[in-house]
Amino acid sequence: MKIAFAGLGVMGAPMARHLIEAGHDVTGFNRTASKAEAWAAAMGAKAAATVAEAARGVDLFILCVGNDDDVRAVVTEALPHLSETAVIVDHTTTSAKVAREMAELANGQGRSFIDAPVSGGQAGAENGQLSVMAGGDAAALAKVEPVLKAYSKAIKHMGPAGSGQLTKMVNQIAIAGVVQGLAEAVHFAQVAGLDTDAAYEAVSKGAAQSWQMDNRWKTAAKGEFDFGFAVDWMRKDLGLVLDEARTNGARLSLTALVDQFYAEVQAMGGNRWDTSSLAARLQPRD
Repeated sequence: MKIAFAGLGVMGAPMARHLIEAGHDVTGFNRTASKAEAWAAAMGAKAAATVAEAARGVDLFILCVGNDDDVRAVVTEALPHLSETAVIVDHTTTSAKVAREMAELANGQGRSFIDAPVSGGQAGAENGQLSVMAGGDAAALAKVEPVLKAYSKAIKHMGPAGSGQLTKMVNQIAIAGVVQGLAEAVHFAQVAGLDTDAAYEAVSKGAAQSWQMDNRWKTAAKGEFDFGFAVDWMRKDLGLVLDEARTNGARLSLTALVDQFYAEVQAMGGNRWDTSSLAARLQPRD
C-alpha cells in the first residue's frame, strides 16, 4: 500500500517510522520542510514539498496535525490527488464537527475519511503502543487496520464519522479528573508530612491505582513535569470537550474546573509542562 503521512511532529514522526519498519512505502510531509527532510534522511524515505505532492496517487493518506483548521487545509489540498479508492485517516484530535465535514467532503469525491484520534502520548507513539478510537465507514477502517497496527496496540471502531473524536473527548474528561485527584493526593501527602514514596506504595496496590498514579506520582512529588503531553495540548482538547458539551447538554463541572486549573498552570509558565503539572499549582510559591 502506498502511503503518505502528513505531520511529522512528536507523535507523527515515530508513527511514520513504524510504518516504514513494517515495510510500507511512505512519503512524509511537514509544514516545516526541514523536519520532513531530516525525517526522510533518517528513515531512508521520501519527503514531499507540498501536501499535493505527498498525496499524489496514494492509497492511504494519514495525518496528525494541529487543529481543525489544519485538518481542513490538508484534507482539502490532498483529496484531488489521491487514488480513486483512497482512505484518509486523521489522527489529529479535533472537533467531531470537522470530522463529519471531512467525511462528507471525502465521500463526495469517492474516498473515505476516518477520524482516528489516539491515546498513549509520545511514549505510545515511540513504542508503537497507541490506542486508536475510530469513527467513519467500518469497511474503510477494516481495509487499513492492518497498516495502522504498525503503531497501535488497540483499534476500536466507535460508529459513524465523528464518533472517534467524541470518544477521545471521553478519554480526556477521564484523564482530567484523575490527574487533578492525583495532584491533590500528592499535595496532601506532602503537607501531612508523609514519605511520598511510601504513600505511593501503600495506596497504589488498591482501588486508587491508575496509570497516572503509576507513571506520574513520583515525578509530580519531585516537581518534575517534562514527560510528554503538554498543558497547551490538554487545554486545546478540553476546549473541544467543553464546546461539544455546550451543544449536547452534557454537564461537565469538574472538567470545566480542571480546565481553569490548567489555565493557572499556563500563567505560571507551564505551557509545555506535562499534564501532571496540576500538582505545581498546589506547591508553595514565593
